Amino acid sequence: MYHFFVQQDQIGETTVRITGTDVNHIKNVLRMGPGEEILLSNGVDKDYLCEILSITSDEVSAKILEIREGGTELPVEIYLFQGLPKSDKMELIIQKAVELGVFKIIPVETKRAVVKLDKKKEESKIKRWAAVSESAAKQSKRLLIPEVTGVKTLREAFEYAKEFDILLLPFEHAEGMVHTREIVSRITPGMKVGIFIGPEGGFEDGEVELGESYGAHTITLGKRILRTETAGLFVLSVLGFQLESV
Repeated sequence: MYHFFVQQDQIGETTVRITGTDVNHIKNVLRMGPGEEILLSNGVDKDYLCEILSITSDEVSAKILEIREGGTELPVEIYLFQGLPKSDKMELIIQKAVELGVFKIIPVETKRAVVKLDKKKEESKIKRWAAVSESAAKQSKRLLIPEVTGVKTLREAFEYAKEFDILLLPFEHAEGMVHTREIVSRITPGMKVGIFIGPEGGFEDGEVELGESYGAHTITLGKRILRTETAGLFVLSVLGFQLESV
């Protein structure tokens, strides 16, 4: 079933109006028509199973068949602080992180990051990254579209996350898996969790020390060395498995 997002003011008591670029997609790309069912989300807390009533050049009208609350979101807010990777790896990271339930993604400048974005490039990248997040949210039937913020320095990122319930920083010299399991077991529903992932080459020791000064827990992800585009997804998978409600 095709999935789209709408604003709260587009939702009435019995019908929903779809406007903007989704109209063209529904009408001319998907070639849908009256009587077909679609899933709409308000981007906050509700899904609406709807039946298309009519389609014009600038609006789709749909009848609400069923309202669903909760559902697909994890019971924790997970923030992924991702060191800027090379080439188009960030798009893959965003796509898969959204599928795995991330709440927000924050790109981070680090000392070993090869990629450096000026303001013009950053604005263009953020626009593209937002589109990737929206597409992945539709595909995975998320209730919300995870925001991809502007790029932050590592210190700005830790300042942003300093009031979170727990911060995880995978590091190759961290203590063994027993320690990691104990830290991860502390995460319970309702928490805000920050995951800090370095770029290719990882974090420098001084950056790890900075994280620890903000209360971040260094953890290991096992005996294998994971790429930057794999590490965050590994942690998200572990947390999803541990916390996913049935």
